[in-house]
Amino acid sequence: MTDTLHRGGRAETPARRGPVPDTSAAGRAAELLSGLRGGPAPAWLRVLATTGLVTAFVLWGLLFGVGAESMYLLSDYVGEDQSFVMAASSVTLTAVGVPLLLVRHRRPVLVAGVIGALAALVLLVAGAGNGYELAVAAALYAVAAARSPRTTWVVAAAVTIPLLALARFAPRVGLVGGLAMGDRPDEADSIVRVRLPGVLGEALPPSWLATAAPFIVLALLGVAFGVAARDARLRAAEALKATAARAAEEEQRARVTQADERARVAREMHDVIAHSITVMIALGGGAAAALDKSPEQARRALDELVDTGRVALEDVRRILGVLHSPDPTTPGTAAGGPHGTDDDDEVPMAPAPGVEDLDRLVERFRTAGLPVRTAGLAAAGLDGLDATVQLAVFRIVQESLTNTLRHAPGTASVDVAVRRLADAVEVVVADRGPGHGADPVARTSGSGRGVAGMTGRVAAFGGTLEAGPYRGGWRVRALLPQPGGAPGAPQVGDAPSDDTAVTVTTAPATNEGEA
Repeated sequence: MTDTLHRGGRAETPARRGPVPDTSAAGRAAELLSGLRGGPAPAWLRVLATTGLVTAFVLWGLLFGVGAESMYLLSDYVGEDQSFVMAASSVTLTAVGVPLLLVRHRRPVLVAGVIGALAALVLLVAGAGNGYELAVAAALYAVAAARSPRTTWVVAAAVTIPLLALARFAPRVGLVGGLAMGDRPDEADSIVRVRLPGVLGEALPPSWLATAAPFIVLALLGVAFGVAARDARLRAAEALKATAARAAEEEQRARVTQADERARVAREMHDVIAHSITVMIALGGGAAAALDKSPEQARRALDELVDTGRVALEDVRRILGVLHSPDPTTPGTAAGGPHGTDDDDEVPMAPAPGVEDLDRLVERFRTAGLPVRTAGLAAAGLDGLDATVQLAVFRIVQESLTNTLRHAPGTASVDVAVRRLADAVEVVVADRGPGHGADPVARTSGSGRGVAGMTGRVAAFGGTLEAGPYRGGWRVRALLPQPGGAPGAPQVGDAPSDDTAVTVTTAPATNEGEA
């Protein structure tokens, strides 16, 4: 029975439990290559190959072991008893070789050695390979497919060289091989079908050629196909390894991207919430203090408090909406229903704050009781900055003023200056420290995220941030490299020195840097 969940009037069936197939390109490639990595072939293919090999081996052994008498009339040369012994021995050795072929892939080197010994024995007793040519080739294929080329050639030499020597010197091989090539001992004028020329013909008679040639050709084919199979498996394993490495790299890159995104969202949330709560507390305290003496001023502070809370809520929802949006680049889309909205409220998709919002920001802090003086906020060229740079400028001013409000209550003045230099944007915020009559309880300690967040914002543009005590107060000075400033504007090195700078940041040296 399947459970059904109801959300927003829609019935949803929970996903089935169990492994989810990987449909990515890397997953499909890994699945395809895993079958070539050296794992077992399909069962039906293994059975078919083994059946064909064993059948060919048995038929070859029976045909030349039992049929040698009818083909070569061996009894005329060795007698009927010896001919029967040769046939029976060949059939027996064929039967012994069958189980070895069935386990050739489990212990390839051992099986190749035993099959080589049986092949030598069949040459001695039957005078021919009688199918062991194929068995030796299959055993060497298994060795080449599972072992290094060096091991393969050592095993191949150890198996075939004794067989080639027996093919030259074993008496029965000379008889049976000579008969196979047309060389009959009882006929002086018999015509040999194939003979090597010159000295080779004297050293290697036709009987050797008839016996050794199948061993040599099939052994070389077995080694060649085995080496090719091993190389293909190793290439497939390397390709699988490279695919897995690329997938791991992509996963790591995705994790880093997610971590960066989480850090960015956390920084945005800190700036919005810390600023808004600090201002709202100051506005609420001011409204309570002025409620009896100046109701109009208290009402204005409460209106500003409500407006600050509303803006903060919109900022938070905007950040979360962009974070959860399936396509943040598409206007009007956000997490939620089919039209980019939640079931209850729409996520505001207003642009992020920029330099044009600095006046409104400063005015809010003035309403909260902070004596802010500004310079350069309306300078030409600031509105032409990239949106990300404008957001960084806004957040730096916002965080610096928030720190002043928290850590330097009653300060005599706060100076805010934004300058468009020829190759950078300079932001300076400075206060004069807490007022002499300020309540120490009103000064709060910070978590250190404020300055860290500003440092991260500035570092993203390759800039620098200076934050520390200055003339009894606190100053924040940020430089954000931005080429293409106003003609004739001073360079970064031409900026006013500390003695003449109008801008300094807020909070006393004791704890403002912790904000």
